[in-house]
Amino acid sequence: MFTADERILGDQMGSGEVRAWGFDVSRDPRREAARFGMSHQNWLWAIFSIGVTAMLAIDLGVFNRRAHPISRKEALGWSILWILISLAFSWGVSAYISPQKGLEFLTGYILEKSLSVDNLFVFIIIFSYFKVKPEFQHRVLYWGIIGALVMRGILIAAGSILIGKFQWILYLFGAFLVYTAIRMALHGEDDGIEPAKNPVVRFFRRFIPVTETDEGSSFFVRREGKWMATPLIVVVIVVETTDLVFATDSIPAIFGVTNDSFIVYTSNVFAILGLRALYFLVAGIVGLFRFLKFGIALVLGFIGVKMLLKDFWHFSTAWSLGIVGSVLAISVLLSIVIPEKK
Repeated sequence: MFTADERILGDQMGSGEVRAWGFDVSRDPRREAARFGMSHQNWLWAIFSIGVTAMLAIDLGVFNRRAHPISRKEALGWSILWILISLAFSWGVSAYISPQKGLEFLTGYILEKSLSVDNLFVFIIIFSYFKVKPEFQHRVLYWGIIGALVMRGILIAAGSILIGKFQWILYLFGAFLVYTAIRMALHGEDDGIEPAKNPVVRFFRRFIPVTETDEGSSFFVRREGKWMATPLIVVVIVVETTDLVFATDSIPAIFGVTNDSFIVYTSNVFAILGLRALYFLVAGIVGLFRFLKFGIALVLGFIGVKMLLKDFWHFSTAWSLGIVGSVLAISVLLSIVIPEKK
């Protein structure tokens, strides 16, 4: 027989109303943990997005409100600042998420930073072809990079979903990276970059009239009651579409380091945010690092093989970071010690 109190307790347990020490003990702890994890991750995304938006707003709205040529001294200051912010973020990831995630971010950041060197060569070609004045180049790169952040976010989200459903996609990425590494090693220079033949630009020109003259920093102007695009917006389109092509190499590579979409995207973002300052800093001397492309090819090959052999050979993130950093450092050092003969 049960007492009245025991019967009431039994009814409460059946209806899920029991609370002990202020907690609902009828809840599933695993479901609660998962709910907390999702909530925590949402906060991380929100804080990161707000921080990046604020930095971009300060960059264009405060420091670069007036169009002006970016000096090498100014570019050096911005480059150091973005690197310090990236390292601080890496420390925050290590402290508040886990040291392993911090290592993954740092490895991904260095990898993406090195792969972005190809973008620098292409920026030089694009600006030279369209004769973009130095004082407007920062504006082009600013909006081009914002577009790149959006497009890479879409690609990373798609890649994460595919990998979550089809693990064999990682082997496809690995094989593609090995192929890309071989192609890059055999062809040291970027051939076939013809901005005028860009299909997106040709499509844009077909439907939107473009002025024949330079219109300063404006992307659109009004002529005889009609809106017309300026050559500067065409340059932005070329920059964005070209970055999209390069993303087909860099995004599979970062998935060889981690499958965590937060780490993948944040490492991409910080590498891209520092790309403008890096361009203005080394645009005139980037061609001197003649062995850097071979170093990047070796890094891509290493990541590709690592992905192909992931079920048979485990390589820690710390070792991956050491190898990536060492290969890039040696390639730069060799370029300095063994200059190209003229």
